[in-house]
Amino acid sequence: MASLTKLLQFKYSAGLLLVISSSVFFGCIKFGPVFLKSERSQYNQAIQKTNDEQLLLNLVRLKYHDTPLFMEVHSIASQFTFHKNFGISTQLQAGAKGIFTPDAGTFVEESPTISYSPLHGEDFVKGVLTAISLKTIVLLFHSGWSIERVFKVCLQRIDKLKNAPGASGPTPKIAPKTGKFFKAAKFLGQLQSQGALDLVYRVSDGEPQLVIQISEAFKNSQPASQFARLINAPMGQTSFAFGVPSVKAKQSIDIVTRSLLGVMFYLSEAVEVPKKDIVEGRVTVTKTDEGEVFDWAEVTGELLRIHSSPKPPEDVNLLIFYRNFWFYINDSDLISKSTFSLLAQIYSLQAGDGGEDENIYGD
Repeated sequence: MASLTKLLQFKYSAGLLLVISSSVFFGCIKFGPVFLKSERSQYNQAIQKTNDEQLLLNLVRLKYHDTPLFMEVHSIASQFTFHKNFGISTQLQAGAKGIFTPDAGTFVEESPTISYSPLHGEDFVKGVLTAISLKTIVLLFHSGWSIERVFKVCLQRIDKLKNAPGASGPTPKIAPKTGKFFKAAKFLGQLQSQGALDLVYRVSDGEPQLVIQISEAFKNSQPASQFARLINAPMGQTSFAFGVPSVKAKQSIDIVTRSLLGVMFYLSEAVEVPKKDIVEGRVTVTKTDEGEVFDWAEVTGELLRIHSSPKPPEDVNLLIFYRNFWFYINDSDLISKSTFSLLAQIYSLQAGDGGEDENIYGD
């Protein structure tokens, strides 16, 4: 009996020592870096995902002529509290007066505070309704984006070449004619792929200008000659200055950009709505001059495709539920994913300072 008592005393002392040691050990650990490493990436992914979902949702809303809403996340503060406890429990068992078992517990409690608000007032006008600056177009080009993609998304017109300006608002009833604009953008894309094109932003005599520069070796190439012909410029010209339309005399060619909202209206034509919503008149049906239904894929097909399904689809990159249908972008559709990423970058740039007061890669 004495040996049993000693055994129990030893077990209790060893357990108590283990609990105290664990408590001291855990109390000395610096949990901050551990939580920062694990939680920061989760918040990062959550913000990126919800931002993309918000953009997709607003594209679908615009297709249905519904009101878009932009919720901005201003700050995230997360506080972690480390809790630990120590106790002794007992179980009465046959053949023993009582066996005491030390125990300890630790857990971490997170208390996040997220601040967000709808975009409205001056911020809404500046970020959503203001035309995209020529400086932003140049920045996008020098960030590695295809000039063909940037021009198709951001521009309404180059000289007399129109890129569906009516699509910068609710879906128009008359089909746009974009053939010549698309050809001009494609020729510039070919020059860019050959390393023969540069884009410069400058302010000349107080006028913001976007300048397209073609290298001397390619000035008489087929894409350069075709682009010059489309905008009625001399063959062999290597520099083309474009500026926003103005009543005052100027030397540049007219160029008209869209606002962020205009870009979103334009890209909303890529939403493939359910047939029943078309039949029931929930969206505008665009028609050609001959009275045929116009397929907007002729305009947005090489930029973006947003599918719809009554059931949750598979192989999706982005997915939202709206009006009892799932709207999504396929994960394997790299073209659509690139255009959507461009839209997200334009949104971020428009929210910042788009002032036109300095030259970018220009003299």
